[in-house]
Amino acid sequence: MIKIKFLTELIPTILAPTASGKTDLAIYLAKKIDGEVIGLDSRQIYDQIPIGTAQPTIREMDGVVHHLIGEKPIDEPISAGQYAKLVRSCVKSIKFREKIPIVCGGAGLYYRALNRGIFEQSKSELDIRKNLEDMYDNGNAQKMMDSLKKIDPKYSKHVHINNRKRLIRALEIYEITGKAPSENFNNQKNKPRHNLNLFSIYLNWDRSILKERISKRTSNLIKKGWIDEVKTLIEKYPDFDFHSLDSIGYRQIVLYLDNRISLENLELEINTKTYQYAVKQIKWFRKEKIDFIVDMNSDTTFRHTTKKILSAIV
Repeated sequence: MIKIKFLTELIPTILAPTASGKTDLAIYLAKKIDGEVIGLDSRQIYDQIPIGTAQPTIREMDGVVHHLIGEKPIDEPISAGQYAKLVRSCVKSIKFREKIPIVCGGAGLYYRALNRGIFEQSKSELDIRKNLEDMYDNGNAQKMMDSLKKIDPKYSKHVHINNRKRLIRALEIYEITGKAPSENFNNQKNKPRHNLNLFSIYLNWDRSILKERISKRTSNLIKKGWIDEVKTLIEKYPDFDFHSLDSIGYRQIVLYLDNRISLENLELEINTKTYQYAVKQIKWFRKEKIDFIVDMNSDTTFRHTTKKILSAIV
């Protein structure tokens, strides 16, 4: 067991796209430095969906304490700002026990909220969001896009009309705060920072290898019982309309269960959408200031990677 005083201030934060091996590395590192892992994942925080969100099992945790994994009720949405508060609370608790917190995940917005802070009024107002979602789904996307162009011409250039989530979020920010998204983001940058001292570690994979890892993981998750997990959810929640279930794979499995796609096409569809999501994550983290980048390949061992990380921190 390695105890490094320096680490009591710096918080190792492992970031990477999906299927990169973040969780396994975090567990290995935790066992080396007497740490506890804090999840930074917008879906793994929820209960009842451990398979499809690739939550580590008790066996895989290997005795390492995990936080924000399978803890939140599936029907309760959470904002980036709320998540950041939960992480800070976990950090405080872990340090009180003289352990070392290790943040691990691929949620870029949540990382940004944690690292830079997020404007105070960013918490979702559910009624506002629901109204905007209904507007979009009822064929008013162009009207909403036109509104955003008037409200915030600059930010509207970064929002595609087909990007439902981003368009709705931009208008939601305006309705909650009365200010354009760009103005809120600028205020966020200029606010005094009272954030955690994160040491960001990015796992950099070649995209072709990452695509293979995604395909392998999808097959493994299905073998572990992902389809049965969705069956149980459908029986328990017939409407199947929770934000937490708006995740890659769940909707596709519903189509499979309705005999609308084959098992082969199910895996193909999940792989394609997961890879597309991974590419978005890669592009997101390129815009973040990263303290240490680890180039990964199929021969990279956790021992070697951990040694690199500890050398970089110390």
